[in-house]
Amino acid sequence: MRIKNLGATIKKEEERLKFAVFFNLAIHVLVSGANQKSIYIVAGEVSGDTHGACLMEALLTRVPTVSFHGAGGPAMQAVAGKGLANWVEDAAVMGIWEVLKHYQWFKERFNEMLAEVEELKPDVLILIDYPGFNLRLAHAVKKRLPNTKIVYYISPQVWAWNKGRIPKMAETLDLMLCIFPFEKEIFESAGLTTVFTGHPLVDELEHQREDVTREQDLIGLFPGSREREVSRLFPVMVETVRRIHSHNPEWKFEAAAASKVLAQRMRDIVQHAKLPESLITIRTGSSYSLMQRATSGVVASGTATLEAAALGLPYCLVYKISWPTWAMGKLLVKLDYIGLVNILAGEEVVEEFIQGDAEPGRIELSISRLMNDSDSRDALRQKLLTTAAKLGDSGAHQRAASEVVALLE
Repeated sequence: MRIKNLGATIKKEEERLKFAVFFNLAIHVLVSGANQKSIYIVAGEVSGDTHGACLMEALLTRVPTVSFHGAGGPAMQAVAGKGLANWVEDAAVMGIWEVLKHYQWFKERFNEMLAEVEELKPDVLILIDYPGFNLRLAHAVKKRLPNTKIVYYISPQVWAWNKGRIPKMAETLDLMLCIFPFEKEIFESAGLTTVFTGHPLVDELEHQREDVTREQDLIGLFPGSREREVSRLFPVMVETVRRIHSHNPEWKFEAAAASKVLAQRMRDIVQHAKLPESLITIRTGSSYSLMQRATSGVVASGTATLEAAALGLPYCLVYKISWPTWAMGKLLVKLDYIGLVNILAGEEVVEEFIQGDAEPGRIELSISRLMNDSDSRDALRQKLLTTAAKLGDSGAHQRAASEVVALLE
């Protein structure tokens, strides 16, 4: 009898426990649904899409229930799903004239996104670089949804071309996440809460380092990742190779192409210059490897100059743009240097050959000095590594995610 009663008691206890588990699960689901946080995120370029996807993944590890909407590229869409539009291929136009030609298209996308943000009422709006579009969107959202927190990741370089916009940014943004250490003071002096997260490049390069010995007779050429850059800069590099080869036929040359299309464009330029194809080895997707194998290099202004510095490649910087754009830039940009390494260091660490100065004779002298003088080369390498160390430690996206989560709480 006691055994029978004991069995009934156990059965009742099991049913009670099942009900308790079900009840607690239901409450958890209801509470989670009610507290689910939403983020609207916008990136307009390939690099922004990469940074955005990494930031989103870091956010999901901290807040698994967060939902994403917005616009970016394939990497961000892979994380967010259908709630995020892939517009990068159309949005990533370069130059003022290209933007003006597509003005109506940008206006329509702007109005669509603004309407979507108003409907969704996200907890946080995250804007990644792309200042021409994103700063306007931030201002419009602030007016319509004052309770939505607005975060800017990869701060726009307004300190270079329009410092007058910073006070307005301080009124509009709730948080600036910057990737260069000197930016923190600039934005904070205007009253904008700013956090230096470190540069995402540090994480990327950690996976690209190779255990290789530098080839003492190899010169690396890095003409940029855009067709317009390559068309302007690679002919100058090819003529520089012609000059150097005539004096030092034992030296070798290798060029890094960002894509197969650009590799073919570069081969066409070599052929047009009537140089032997074998004189310059052109490889696709080999920039990191080449930066670690070459003795010295010629590098187009841009992120590649930071990459070369972090990987310890002594180099000189070259850049050429259209003269109207250059004239306009001279009026707007108030900096002593255009190279990111020199800006970061606050002094000329690497030689800069810009516009008319970007001519083969000057570049040949610079590279020949680096190739022939090991002491100068080693001193420059040490300065580059010291400057690159200012980019911070690895974990930039994780630190940025932690700052965003603090706003969500």
